[in-house]
Amino acid sequence: MSMRSWLRRIRRALPAAGTTAVLVAGLLVGGATASQAATQGPCDIYAAGGTPCVAAHSTTRALFASYSGPLYQVQRTSDGRLQDIGMLAAGGVADAGAQDSFCAGTACTITRVYDQTGGGNTLVYQGPGGTGGADSAAVANTEALSVGGRKAYALYINPGNSYFAYNPAGGVPTGSSPEGEYMVTSGTHVNGGCCFDYGNTEIDHKADGNGAMDAINFGTECWFGGCSGTGPWVQADLENGLFSGGSKTWNTAQVSQTSRFVTAMLKNDGTARMALKGADARSGGLTQLYSGTLPGGWSPMHKQGAVILGSGGDCCQTNRNASAGTFYEGAMVKGYPSDATDAAVQANIAAAGYSTDTTNPFVPGAKVSLQATTSCCTGDYLRHDTGDDRVVIAPVTSGSSAVDKGNATWIVRAGLADSSCVSFESADTPGRYLRHYAFQLHLQADAGTGQFAADATFCAKPGNSGTGYSLQSFNFPAKYIRHYRLVGYIAGNGGTNAWDNPSSWAQDTSWLAAAPWS
Repeated sequence: MSMRSWLRRIRRALPAAGTTAVLVAGLLVGGATASQAATQGPCDIYAAGGTPCVAAHSTTRALFASYSGPLYQVQRTSDGRLQDIGMLAAGGVADAGAQDSFCAGTACTITRVYDQTGGGNTLVYQGPGGTGGADSAAVANTEALSVGGRKAYALYINPGNSYFAYNPAGGVPTGSSPEGEYMVTSGTHVNGGCCFDYGNTEIDHKADGNGAMDAINFGTECWFGGCSGTGPWVQADLENGLFSGGSKTWNTAQVSQTSRFVTAMLKNDGTARMALKGADARSGGLTQLYSGTLPGGWSPMHKQGAVILGSGGDCCQTNRNASAGTFYEGAMVKGYPSDATDAAVQANIAAAGYSTDTTNPFVPGAKVSLQATTSCCTGDYLRHDTGDDRVVIAPVTSGSSAVDKGNATWIVRAGLADSSCVSFESADTPGRYLRHYAFQLHLQADAGTGQFAADATFCAKPGNSGTGYSLQSFNFPAKYIRHYRLVGYIAGNGGTNAWDNPSSWAQDTSWLAAAPWS
């Protein structure tokens, strides 16, 4: 629908109220504002910090905002066919539906995890038909999860599964060159077998001496003894030892990382120092587990530049991996990242919205577009106007402008007044939230007050019409987000205001949580 046609439509629908005259005036001048938000992935953040990614792997999402290639490959056991699994959109979350469709009625395994940097460090399983060896590929659908409210699958590694990559031109640091790494893993699927690693390893699958590896280790293995607690811990596999700190003695600053989703980080300058960090991948900042000198006898490093996932370095050509662990995403970078860069990467991971809930679209960090369900308006979405701060419904299609798509996309946040409910931040105008004022919906900057928080908090309920979801006002619980004559309000089912009209109220207050337009 053209803007002119839509203006004719809204003029016919508008009630005789002064506020709506302002709305029309705003729409006439609001169509040319450019999107103000640029999505970033962890590797964009590392690059901005001067430590670019040289390997980037994930089965759940893109690690660059611009990445549009495949994330991983699956193989059907029924006929041996292979299928690459990409994303719902460039820079977005994995297309789990493509895997579900391809693997319907049969089993699938994950045969490779693509390197998103383009450097050719694609991980392939260490077994017959893969890189050779005794291991096998992990089952593809063992663990489903949600990222940003969208279903995805983990790389769920059991003993006997592991992955390896080596490309001499791939840019992975060698020798004593500095390097940083992170991975998102799980604190609930671990064991004490050697060794659930992600990072730099030997090219010959042999233990080639102290410092030949530089990989994050995550598990309950206590290599040198004297450990405190039961783990799992973020440690460094530097070959011939798993290090909780800068020596063989147990590092008392270590903390067991038992969260369902865990961020694990390691950085090593190759000659003098290293650091270990951990965090809940869903929220909060990083905990500094160690920052200090490299262990004596492991400096300088002698890295060889291959990449391992799920096993130790002396695996798995003639033996099988003994470790268990889960991999969601991870990257390796050239250089020693700053603490500020580490913190920004953790914030990005937390904002991605990792969750075990694969059915609730309103998971904090998720992006969503809210589609009307009333028969008149099923092509309309709740969006903000670019000319003023009013919120309306309007058509959005695949052919709509980037501005229109951005205006109709919301980021789900934990409710500003109640974290069990949600708030909606504009995807293209960060820092501004959907809130009601005088019962009409507006997009406004967070004022930091209790009143604003309450006005900007909504609780998702089953759709009042039996379809989709209804969004109940936190501070006016008898009222729900409604479109009425194309304008957004919070409205009750009957009342003195025009927008409380009970006619089609149930349908007007029911919304589909649609895939985000931007």
